[in-house]
Amino acid sequence: MLRYPCLVLDHDDTTVNSTATVHYPAFVEYMKIHHPEIHLSLEEYFLGNFHPGVVALFTDICGMTIDEMHDEERFWNAYVKAHVPKAYPGIRELMEEQKRRGGKLCVVSHSYTDNIRRDYRENNLPEPDMIFGWESPPEQRKPNPWPLEQIMQTLRLKPEELLVVDDLKPGYDMCQAAGVPFAAAGWANDIPEIETFMRANCGTYCKTVKDLYNYLFD
Repeated sequence: MLRYPCLVLDHDDTTVNSTATVHYPAFVEYMKIHHPEIHLSLEEYFLGNFHPGVVALFTDICGMTIDEMHDEERFWNAYVKAHVPKAYPGIRELMEEQKRRGGKLCVVSHSYTDNIRRDYRENNLPEPDMIFGWESPPEQRKPNPWPLEQIMQTLRLKPEELLVVDDLKPGYDMCQAAGVPFAAAGWANDIPEIETFMRANCGTYCKTVKDLYNYLFD
Protein backbone atom coordinates (compact mmCIF):
# COMPACT_ATOMS: atom_id res chain seq x y z
CA MET A 1 0.00 0.00 0.00
CA LEU A 2 1.26 3.45 -0.88
CA ARG A 3 1.66 6.10 1.79
CA TYR A 4 0.70 8.68 -0.87
CA PRO A 5 -1.08 7.62 -4.08
CA CYS A 6 0.27 10.72 -5.85
CA LEU A 7 3.69 12.31 -5.61
CA VAL A 8 3.87 15.91 -6.80
CA LEU A 9 7.51 16.73 -7.42
CA ASP A 10 9.15 20.08 -7.95
CA HIS A 11 11.72 19.93 -10.74
CA ASP A 12 14.70 22.23 -10.13
CA ASP A 13 16.84 21.21 -7.15
CA THR A 14 14.36 18.49 -6.23
CA THR A 15 14.58 16.17 -9.24
CA VAL A 16 17.54 17.68 -11.10
CA ASN A 17 20.59 19.58 -9.85
CA SER A 18 19.89 22.67 -11.93
CA THR A 19 20.37 25.90 -9.97
CA ALA A 20 24.08 25.45 -9.30
CA THR A 21 24.84 23.99 -12.75
CA VAL A 22 22.42 25.82 -15.08
CA HIS A 23 20.20 28.59 -13.66
CA TYR A 24 22.78 30.45 -11.61
CA PRO A 25 25.43 30.38 -14.38
CA ALA A 26 22.78 31.73 -16.78
CA PHE A 27 21.97 34.49 -14.30
CA VAL A 28 25.66 35.39 -13.92
CA GLU A 29 26.19 35.52 -17.69
CA TYR A 30 23.15 37.74 -18.22
CA MET A 31 24.16 40.14 -15.48
CA LYS A 32 27.70 40.44 -16.87
CA ILE A 33 26.21 41.70 -20.12
CA HIS A 34 23.27 43.81 -18.96
CA HIS A 35 23.79 44.64 -15.27
CA PRO A 36 27.49 44.32 -14.38
CA GLU A 37 26.82 46.25 -11.17
CA ILE A 38 24.72 43.35 -9.79
CA HIS A 39 26.60 40.58 -8.02
CA LEU A 40 24.84 37.74 -6.17
CA SER A 41 26.60 34.69 -4.79
CA LEU A 42 25.12 31.26 -5.38
CA GLU A 43 23.90 31.24 -1.77
CA GLU A 44 22.25 34.65 -2.20
CA TYR A 45 20.62 33.42 -5.42
CA PHE A 46 19.29 30.33 -3.62
CA LEU A 47 17.95 32.49 -0.78
CA GLY A 48 16.24 34.91 -3.16
CA ASN A 49 14.49 32.06 -4.93
CA PHE A 50 13.49 30.61 -1.59
CA HIS A 51 12.01 33.89 -0.43
CA PRO A 52 10.61 36.20 -1.77
CA GLY A 53 10.65 34.08 -4.96
CA VAL A 54 12.02 34.35 -8.47
CA VAL A 55 9.93 37.31 -9.68
CA ALA A 56 10.63 39.42 -6.59
CA LEU A 57 14.30 38.38 -6.78
CA PHE A 58 14.64 40.11 -10.13
CA THR A 59 12.36 43.07 -9.53
CA ASP A 60 12.88 43.91 -5.84
CA ILE A 61 16.37 42.59 -5.08
CA CYS A 62 18.03 43.16 -8.45
CA GLY A 63 15.94 46.23 -9.30
CA MET A 64 15.01 45.09 -12.81
CA THR A 65 11.94 46.30 -14.67
CA ILE A 66 9.31 43.84 -15.87
CA ASP A 67 10.58 44.29 -19.45
CA GLU A 68 14.13 43.54 -18.32
CA MET A 69 12.91 40.49 -16.46
CA HIS A 70 11.23 39.20 -19.62
CA ASP A 71 14.47 39.77 -21.53
CA GLU A 72 16.39 37.82 -18.88
CA GLU A 73 13.78 35.07 -19.13
CA ARG A 74 14.43 34.73 -22.87
CA PHE A 75 18.19 34.60 -22.24
CA TRP A 76 17.69 32.03 -19.47
CA ASN A 77 15.44 29.82 -21.59
CA ALA A 78 17.96 29.76 -24.43
CA TYR A 79 20.71 28.86 -21.95
CA VAL A 80 18.60 26.09 -20.41
CA LYS A 81 17.90 24.56 -23.82
CA ALA A 82 21.65 24.13 -24.33
CA HIS A 83 22.42 22.72 -20.85
CA VAL A 84 20.88 19.55 -19.42
CA PRO A 85 21.05 19.19 -15.62
CA LYS A 86 21.61 15.78 -14.09
CA ALA A 87 19.03 14.02 -11.94
CA TYR A 88 20.00 13.44 -8.32
CA PRO A 89 21.24 9.93 -7.56
CA GLY A 90 18.37 7.77 -6.38
CA ILE A 91 15.53 9.94 -7.72
CA ARG A 92 14.89 7.66 -10.70
CA GLU A 93 14.63 4.62 -8.45
CA LEU A 94 12.21 6.50 -6.18
CA MET A 95 10.01 7.45 -9.13
CA GLU A 96 10.07 3.95 -10.53
CA GLU A 97 9.04 2.48 -7.17
CA GLN A 98 6.12 4.93 -6.93
CA LYS A 99 4.98 3.86 -10.40
CA ARG A 100 5.62 0.16 -9.75
CA ARG A 101 3.29 0.29 -6.77
CA GLY A 102 0.54 1.84 -8.89
CA GLY A 103 1.06 5.46 -7.81
CA LYS A 104 0.83 8.65 -9.81
CA LEU A 105 3.68 11.06 -10.49
CA CYS A 106 3.06 14.75 -11.23
CA VAL A 107 5.31 17.80 -11.59
CA VAL A 108 4.65 21.39 -10.50
CA SER A 109 7.57 23.62 -11.41
CA HIS A 110 8.77 27.09 -12.35
CA SER A 111 10.55 25.60 -15.38
CA TYR A 112 8.91 25.26 -18.77
CA THR A 113 7.15 21.96 -19.48
CA ASP A 114 9.21 21.34 -22.64
CA ASN A 115 12.43 21.64 -20.63
CA ILE A 116 11.07 19.38 -17.90
CA ARG A 117 10.18 16.71 -20.44
CA ARG A 118 13.65 17.06 -22.00
CA ASP A 119 15.32 16.60 -18.60
CA TYR A 120 13.19 13.55 -17.82
CA ARG A 121 14.00 12.02 -21.18
CA GLU A 122 17.75 12.72 -21.00
CA ASN A 123 17.95 11.36 -17.45
CA ASN A 124 15.83 8.28 -18.25
CA LEU A 125 13.13 9.18 -15.71
CA PRO A 126 9.57 7.81 -15.80
CA GLU A 127 6.98 9.83 -17.71
CA PRO A 128 4.97 12.09 -15.38
CA ASP A 129 1.19 11.79 -15.38
CA MET A 130 0.70 15.58 -15.32
CA ILE A 131 3.03 18.59 -15.58
CA PHE A 132 2.37 22.22 -14.65
CA GLY A 133 5.17 24.56 -15.74
CA TRP A 134 6.16 28.20 -16.03
CA GLU A 135 4.16 28.68 -19.24
CA SER A 136 0.98 28.73 -17.13
CA PRO A 137 -0.49 32.19 -16.43
CA PRO A 138 1.03 33.78 -13.29
CA GLU A 139 -2.18 33.24 -11.33
CA GLN A 140 -1.95 29.50 -12.02
CA ARG A 141 1.67 29.00 -10.94
CA LYS A 142 2.77 28.02 -7.46
CA PRO A 143 2.38 29.30 -4.78
CA ASN A 144 -1.18 29.43 -6.15
CA PRO A 145 -2.93 26.14 -5.28
CA TRP A 146 -4.42 25.87 -8.80
CA PRO A 147 -2.05 23.08 -10.00
CA LEU A 148 -2.88 20.91 -6.99
CA GLU A 149 -6.59 21.54 -7.43
CA GLN A 150 -6.33 20.39 -11.06
CA ILE A 151 -4.39 17.27 -10.06
CA MET A 152 -6.95 16.34 -7.40
CA GLN A 153 -9.86 16.98 -9.74
CA THR A 154 -8.38 15.07 -12.69
CA LEU A 155 -7.08 12.09 -10.71
CA ARG A 156 -9.99 12.11 -8.25
CA LEU A 157 -7.81 12.33 -5.19
CA LYS A 158 -8.24 13.93 -1.79
CA PRO A 159 -5.70 16.42 -0.42
CA GLU A 160 -4.27 13.87 2.01
CA GLU A 161 -3.57 11.47 -0.88
CA LEU A 162 -0.99 13.84 -2.37
CA LEU A 163 2.52 14.62 -1.18
CA VAL A 164 4.33 17.64 -2.60
CA VAL A 165 8.14 17.45 -2.53
CA ASP A 166 9.85 20.80 -3.03
CA ASP A 167 13.00 22.60 -1.94
CA LEU A 168 11.56 26.13 -1.79
CA LYS A 169 8.99 28.14 0.14
CA PRO A 170 6.58 28.73 -2.80
CA GLY A 171 5.93 24.98 -2.86
CA TYR A 172 5.29 24.99 0.87
CA ASP A 173 2.95 27.99 0.52
CA MET A 174 1.04 26.21 -2.26
CA CYS A 175 0.48 23.22 0.01
CA GLN A 176 -0.67 25.40 2.87
CA ALA A 177 -3.28 26.98 0.60
CA ALA A 178 -4.49 23.61 -0.71
CA GLY A 179 -4.34 21.60 2.52
CA VAL A 180 -1.92 19.12 0.95
CA PRO A 181 0.96 17.42 2.83
CA PHE A 182 4.45 18.72 2.11
CA ALA A 183 7.93 17.21 2.32
CA ALA A 184 10.98 19.45 2.09
CA ALA A 185 13.77 18.37 -0.24
CA GLY A 186 16.96 19.37 1.56
CA TRP A 187 19.58 17.83 -0.70
CA ALA A 188 20.23 20.76 -3.07
CA ASN A 189 22.12 22.99 -0.64
CA ASP A 190 23.35 23.42 2.93
CA ILE A 191 22.02 26.92 3.59
CA PRO A 192 21.10 27.24 7.30
CA GLU A 193 18.29 29.79 6.78
CA ILE A 194 16.46 27.49 4.37
CA GLU A 195 16.97 24.33 6.40
CA THR A 196 15.90 26.02 9.64
CA PHE A 197 12.64 27.26 8.12
CA MET A 198 11.85 23.93 6.48
CA ARG A 199 12.55 21.89 9.61
CA ALA A 200 10.47 24.24 11.76
CA ASN A 201 7.46 24.48 9.46
CA CYS A 202 7.23 21.42 7.24
CA GLY A 203 5.68 18.14 8.24
CA THR A 204 8.59 16.17 6.81
CA TYR A 205 12.19 17.19 6.11
CA CYS A 206 14.40 14.94 3.99
CA LYS A 207 18.09 15.76 3.84
CA THR A 208 18.77 13.10 1.21
CA VAL A 209 16.83 11.37 -1.56
CA LYS A 210 17.27 8.15 0.43
CA ASP A 211 15.50 9.78 3.38
CA LEU A 212 12.50 10.46 1.14
CA TYR A 213 12.57 6.94 -0.30
CA ASN A 214 12.54 5.44 3.20
CA TYR A 215 9.72 7.75 4.29
CA LEU A 216 7.58 6.77 1.31
CA PHE A 217 8.20 3.05 1.06
CA ASP A 218 9.62 1.59 4.28
